[in-house]
Amino acid sequence: MNDTTAQTEYPRPKVLGGLIAYLQVDGAVKAAEFYKRAFGAEEVFAYPPDEQGRTMHVHLYINGSSLMLCDAYPDHGHPHQPAQGYTMQLILQADNIDSWWKRAVEAGCEIESPLADMFWGDRWGSLRDPFGVNWAMNAPK
Repeated sequence: MNDTTAQTEYPRPKVLGGLIAYLQVDGAVKAAEFYKRAFGAEEVFAYPPDEQGRTMHVHLYINGSSLMLCDAYPDHGHPHQPAQGYTMQLILQADNIDSWWKRAVEAGCEIESPLADMFWGDRWGSLRDPFGVNWAMNAPK
């Protein structure tokens, strides 16, 4: 397969944002479906799952930015490692943060820090999704 064929078979969606998070999760297809419900994600591309249900690439748009996902491939030297030491931060508007928060919680995110007015002058809260990824929401009051 040459580069032209690959681009014809798998059109490349536009990458949104200047820094892209690329998450390796245990169940990328399931995570993409969850992110659609929890964060209003739009799936713009995904490689089909293999016979074990793993996919090497899912591209989503969330809140005007790209988020990319993949499954672990331990048989190729990429074992699954739990998410730790980072937070996905959603920068929202004062008039929509409550609806984003409610949708995420109703979809199944666990509240870690309740949405509240913070000392720095914004509303902020943090959640953990079923895949172990921390998410925070921030908006001006």
